[in-house]
Parts: sequence; structure tokens; C-alpha cells
Amino acid sequence: MVCLVDRNFWKGRRVLVTGHTGFKGTWASLWLQAMGAHVSGLALAAETTPNLFEISGLSRIMSDKFGDIRDTKFVRDTVIQARPQIVIHMAAQPLVLRSVQFPVETFDVNIMGTVHLLEALRSVKGLEAILVVTTDKVYENLGANIPFKEIDPLGGHDPYSSSKAAVELVTSSYRSTYFEALGIPLATARGGNVIGGGDFSEDRIVPDVFRAVQTQTQLKLRYPDATRPWQHVLDCLEGYLAFVQFMAKGHLVPNSMNFGPLDNSRTTVRHLVELMQEAFSSPIGWVETDGPQPREMQTLALDCSVARKYLGFTDRLVGLSAIKATADWYQAYVRGDDMGANMIKVIEERLAA
Repeated sequence: MVCLVDRNFWKGRRVLVTGHTGFKGTWASLWLQAMGAHVSGLALAAETTPNLFEISGLSRIMSDKFGDIRDTKFVRDTVIQARPQIVIHMAAQPLVLRSVQFPVETFDVNIMGTVHLLEALRSVKGLEAILVVTTDKVYENLGANIPFKEIDPLGGHDPYSSSKAAVELVTSSYRSTYFEALGIPLATARGGNVIGGGDFSEDRIVPDVFRAVQTQTQLKLRYPDATRPWQHVLDCLEGYLAFVQFMAKGHLVPNSMNFGPLDNSRTTVRHLVELMQEAFSSPIGWVETDGPQPREMQTLALDCSVARKYLGFTDRLVGLSAIKATADWYQAYVRGDDMGANMIKVIEERLAA
């Protein structure tokens, strides 16, 4: 299977990645660096200890600016200095539980942060394409267990989901009002639940499993029977990079695309946890969390036929392969391996495929 990402396209291009200190942002920035792109970053400092941004060594080699995407002047000044040809916007408040606790922050960061960025980009010369990353949770989910298509109604009951649905509307407005007239493609990517090595966030299933294994404590699950479209981070990012690459090359593609796993890769939270614990050779088990929990949808699935049709997108790390690759990363990290070299090796192998 040929990699969709064209190294020659990215070599020498100026790319601005917002949210580059996060899990997906670090993997994306390292991938771009490996292809010879000139990568600039705009983000808050990494919030967790440990964090992938430092573990990967990206913090030592990347041109970046630390600040709040809600700060109009900071965003404008960073954009002017970066002079990007490509922009991949990942900066966000990405956690559902945190959004329930801090709704104002979530709406402000996700919606107005996107507005500030797009407003700053309006005056950039030489801009070739902009990709705004949202989420699989932007859809109005009535629990019908039918994979969502890009044409389905947007919604979202919790602050995170609804803020990202609003980002879709903001992006559409800026596209039709400003960027279409400038001839600059602007699109959104709606990714599924991403797993992979190097995520240390709170209230995410893989880092929660890793922490439970490290401390040999039973994992607590809020909704063990909830079903999600789990996908390895490299599969998701290959889709993102291919999408923006196709836009910049002038191909006619839709303004929004879903990126998720093959249908048979969907599984429950409990099954994922059990497989992850098995991959870690640590069957410590799990228990269901007591008491009332914030509402979450029991089923979530994406129809990714648009990305498969236009980009030829598909998964490489499917099911157990994705879980093994994820567990292997954390085990290498615990051993003290050079994780930057480890990640570059994995990226180079994918590019060579």
C-alpha cells in the first residue's frame, strides 16, 4: 500500500501547525520535519508531565511560539513571522470532561481561537491551503448507531462537541466570505478517536490504561460498553496530510472529510481496555465507575467513504495492529529508548511504503 503523503511536496514548504505541543500535533510536526518542511508552531506549552513534545525531542529542533490562541495580537504576530504556505489548525481544548467543568474556556478557545487564526490568515501572501481539524463528535448524535456522513446535521450536547460543531460553521463562513475569493482552499477534517504512543492526557483511555498498568491499579471506566471508532494516530494523520496536500495541489475535493477506521475496527471501551492490558502483559482488569457520570453517547461511528473515494484513504494499522503499535511505544518509553529516533523510524517506514 503506497503512502498517500508525498515527501517531495512537503520538502521546503513553510507549514504552521497550531497545537503542535499536543499528542497529534507533535506527531504531525515531527512527520513534517522528517520530510524537510519548515515547521512553525503556535500553542500553549505542553500541559502534562511527561509530554510527547519533550520526549520526542521536537522541543529542541522546532521553531515555535508559546502563547494563547485567544490572544489576537499573539496570533497575528506569529502568523506574520511564520509566513505559512500551509496551515494545519489543531489547537483546541480537546477534552470532553474538562469542557463540562470549564465550558466558557472551551467555547472561547475552540471557537474564538479559530476566528483569530482565520482572521490573521486573511492577509497572508502565498498561502496555499488551510486545514481545520475538528472531531467525530460534531454530528447531532441521536444514538441510532448509523455511521455519520459529512452531509449529516451538526450538533453536540456537551460543550466540547458543540464548540467543535460551531468551529465547522465558523470555517464555512470564512471560506465562503473570504477565502474562496482569494482562491485559497479551506477545509475541515473530522477525526475519530485516536490512539497511539505518547498520549499522556487526562481522561483518555490509552493513557489511563498506561497509568493503571504502571501503578498496578484497576482502571475505572465510565461507560465500558460505549463504542468508538478507534484509529491509530499515524493513520489519522496520513489522512490529514493527504487532504491538505490534495487541496494545495489544486485537486477538487469536498470541504469536509471524515477520517476513521474501517467499519470492523469499531469496538467497545471495555474490549479496547482488555486488549491493551493484554498487549502490556498486565491483566489487572477494570471496574465501572460508581455514581452518576457526565452524559456521553453510547455509540459513535464515521462513514469515511468520501476520504476513501477522493484520497484513496484507508487504514494501515487495523485493530490489533494499532493496539500493539501503541503498547510497543509505551514499553519502549519505559525501557528508556530514544523515542525521537523511534518515532522518526516509524514515520520513515511509513513514507517508504
